[in-house]
Amino acid sequence: MREIVLDTETTGFDPQSGDRIVEIGAVELWNHVASGGTYHQYINPERSMPQEAFEVHGIGPDLLEPPQTPAPGAVLLKDKPVFAKIGQAFRDFVGDDKLVIHNAAFDMKFLNAELRWIGVAEIPSEQAIDTLAIARKRFPGSPATLDALCRRFNIDNTARTLHGALLDSEILAEVYLELIGGRQPDFGLSSSGGRGGSAAEDNWRAQPRAESLPARISDAERKAHEAFVEKLGENALWTRA
Repeated sequence: MREIVLDTETTGFDPQSGDRIVEIGAVELWNHVASGGTYHQYINPERSMPQEAFEVHGIGPDLLEPPQTPAPGAVLLKDKPVFAKIGQAFRDFVGDDKLVIHNAAFDMKFLNAELRWIGVAEIPSEQAIDTLAIARKRFPGSPATLDALCRRFNIDNTARTLHGALLDSEILAEVYLELIGGRQPDFGLSSSGGRGGSAAEDNWRAQPRAESLPARISDAERKAHEAFVEKLGENALWTRA
């Protein structure tokens, strides 16, 4: 089973008001285990960067008005591809597999707006798993932000000084596995755990052994047990088994 843990960074809150995606990050899981596969893309939003959004994720100082002198390592967006150049490749990466997203309605709203604008098939809402909804159901009344869940599950998020789509996806993958019952809830027995497992592997079940394992008790131990049961009398449970 393939799942994609995903996060986006944007210029604001509403694509219908002109806000755009500036970063997509995703981590691939196979049978609840990270495969090592990722998707990461910075995107030129073809608009200026609001100061409020920049203070959240620190992306695109070259798009501020007026542009800010970038600090070393700052992510500049003017030379990044626009969404129309990467949209189809992103949609192909996602395919029909489940998307694990924290506050899924927000990211899905932006992703589907961007896909719609370039004429690429949108992602059905039922394809998304919302970890925010899961957390609120499991821990009603408790904070359900990603940082709060990291504290609850003792997940290290010290590298998260600013929001970043790929880093947040990596952290969310750990949170998601804790939310659904542990780092490896099916103990890796549902399939080979690797990419491209067959249907037979996905439906693996334990089968009887062709030959029974040899007994691990000695003849002396067996005789001692038989003598003990004999002392219990004919009504002992052992004699009925």
